[in-house]
Amino acid sequence: MALVTSDLPQTQLATGDALELEGVTRTFGALRAIEDVSFSVAAGERRAVIGANGAGKTTLFNVVTGDFPATAGRVRFFGEDITEVPAYDRIRMGLRRTYQSSLLFRNLTVWDNLFLAVRGVARGRFDFRRARGAHPSRAATDELLERVRLQSVAQRLVSSLSHGQQRQLEIGMALAGAPRLILFDEPAAGLSPAERRELVTLLGALPEHMGFILIEHDLEIALRVVDRVTVMHNGRVLKHGTPQEIENDAEVAAIYMGGGRH
Repeated sequence: MALVTSDLPQTQLATGDALELEGVTRTFGALRAIEDVSFSVAAGERRAVIGANGAGKTTLFNVVTGDFPATAGRVRFFGEDITEVPAYDRIRMGLRRTYQSSLLFRNLTVWDNLFLAVRGVARGRFDFRRARGAHPSRAATDELLERVRLQSVAQRLVSSLSHGQQRQLEIGMALAGAPRLILFDEPAAGLSPAERRELVTLLGALPEHMGFILIEHDLEIALRVVDRVTVMHNGRVLKHGTPQEIENDAEVAAIYMGGGRH
């Protein structure tokens, strides 16, 4: 099956897309970090974005989340143009992400980190009264603990966790408030083989309606947990395909893997 160089039809984008990128470009002075990136991700879809270092993957995530404004192009989230929408409002609209480097409260417990994430996207988040008893935020925190399989370390300080457990916690925090789309930026980086298996289990157990986009250098993980793959090269989209198509594509092997899997 031939691979296409864009997911976009020639006419208007199909309805039901969680994310639509149209001609998205981001420059830093004379450097074009990403250029004319156009593709769509359907609601509930699991997509991997792969490419060699410097391909523009993280810059693309930063533009989608609003950490960097797009220099050109449009970003739409469930049909709404968010190109000029601040990052914090994109979070409230249901867009979440994790980062390559952990952004956790290391001197607080696992439970407290999850609770703060839940309160940060909840109504009444500026109510400073302590939530007690059967408060919905406490129940939601306990549910997240169970979902990311961290009940046994709930009261431990984050600073005492293994790297893999910290990654699990980051995913749990991104799940707060029923997100509609999550961007995972290299969640397997630095994980042991056992922790990688745990990550695959965790991602596979997410609700079917909860789509995500995954940047991941470990193809053993990326190709196992997604429906579609987008390959980037030198700031542009090279091609899209199914995991099987991308795994068997000679051009991807030559550019991304240097002719072999690693």
